[in-house]
Amino acid sequence: MTEELNAPNDRPGDVDAPLREHEVRTALLELLAEVGTVTATEAASRLGYSSGLCSFHLRQLARHGRIEEVPHSGGRARPWRLVSRTPAEGGPAHDEFGALARGLEDESWQRWLAQRDDAPPAWRHDEAFSAVTYLTPEEMGRVADVIRRALAPYQDREQRPLARPDGAHPVALITRLFPLLPHTPEDADEG
Repeated sequence: MTEELNAPNDRPGDVDAPLREHEVRTALLELLAEVGTVTATEAASRLGYSSGLCSFHLRQLARHGRIEEVPHSGGRARPWRLVSRTPAEGGPAHDEFGALARGLEDESWQRWLAQRDDAPPAWRHDEAFSAVTYLTPEEMGRVADVIRRALAPYQDREQRPLARPDGAHPVALITRLFPLLPHTPEDADEG
């Protein structure tokens, strides 16, 4: 049998094994998209799986080019992150990653909307907004830099749980800055 079929805790003849593998890998990709980097032990703690199972599937995701090991200084812990591609690399893999990220964002948003009434009262609101403004490419870059700088004081909390104040929870912040392109005659034909 291949390593793929011999995942930890899978029993021979277990017909649910492929489904469970998909669930574990999807959960790991979602967790990495949310927190940035994670070890197998951290993933196991957050997701409720064994660290051996998470380690196996993290290695499988790396083997298939979806994630990569983060350079670290010694120790047994192996942090992992999603494979990042620069826009210059482009191509189908980059497009696939962007589609995956947008899909996870949209799925998380829909889950929030469906479960918002079950959240603790202090968390039962959200801050959703959008705006259209006229910017030059340079101004758009400056707006993105301002947003990044505003978030910078909170970024280390992903890697340093002790830096999180009591009551802190992961919060998704999704910012998409892009020029609005004019409609073409083909757009009218599609609608």
